[in-house]
Amino acid sequence: MRKPIIAGNWKMNLTRAEAFAMLDKLIPAVQNNDSVEIVVCPAYPVLDAVKQKIAKTNIKLGAQNVFYKDSGAYTGAVSPLMLVDIGVEYVIIGHSERRQYFGETDEMVNLRAQAAYKHNILPIICVGETLEERESGQTEFVVKKQVEGCLNNLPREKMINTVIAYEPVWAIGTGRNATPEQAQEVHSLIRGLLEKLYDEKLAQAVRIQYGGSVKPDNIRELMAMGDIDGALVGGASLKADSFAKIVNYNL
Repeated sequence: MRKPIIAGNWKMNLTRAEAFAMLDKLIPAVQNNDSVEIVVCPAYPVLDAVKQKIAKTNIKLGAQNVFYKDSGAYTGAVSPLMLVDIGVEYVIIGHSERRQYFGETDEMVNLRAQAAYKHNILPIICVGETLEERESGQTEFVVKKQVEGCLNNLPREKMINTVIAYEPVWAIGTGRNATPEQAQEVHSLIRGLLEKLYDEKLAQAVRIQYGGSVKPDNIRELMAMGDIDGALVGGASLKADSFAKIVNYNL
């Protein structure tokens, strides 16, 4: 049985004071929920402070990206060793905004995933199509290409704990979201690809999140789908009340 994972991607939002104020409300609201794995992914400057704040709670810490080298002359980059030092357990890799604004490719995602594995950080690997690609009937082709490229040569024993996030680019931050049926169709496609790349047992073990304008009023319908194992939440994760409602969808 796959344990649902709800992760909040704070993106470039929340100062330390704002993060603390949000967590002061979130922590008591979700503290009794042990049926869902809860992750928050703050911006780099507040990772350490947030880690201290959520210590001894049921909330885990994630980062929004990681470089694929341990150290070196890479101005502005953050290494996996630095994340480990703070206590980061998860890292988002290949988010569409990283691809769109910073030119990250499937090959870069693959390198970052391998670096995360090396230091026992669990990657959340993002894939998803643009509106133009969906409307031109290329969703399956695009998602297949991304999954195969991002997972190239990733070892089975590591992959089984990896999370994949299906995020249709046209639904991220737009207020639009895929219907539960549309999301389920692509999640099923991804699980089928995992079976071909690895085996049925792994495909049934890997958790696949949905991301794209997830809100309290659509989370239950999404989670009712057989292959949707959680959510990567953007805007709704910045407010304690809305994120708590998403986390507690099953209570």
